[in-house]
Amino acid sequence: MIAALARAISRATGTNVDVETLKILMIFSGAGLLISLVAAMIYGQAFNAALF
Repeated sequence: MIAALARAISRATGTNVDVETLKILMIFSGAGLLISLVAAMIYGQAFNAALF
């Protein structure tokens, strides 16, 4: 599935996208999303309480 995604991105952009590069990008993007969600859950409640 990742290889198909890499081919689709390569065709759409006209650049050569490597599967390994795409895997690394997806791992870091997922980690960043997870950290953002955890931070929003922790600090979101405190931020809402400070506003009101």
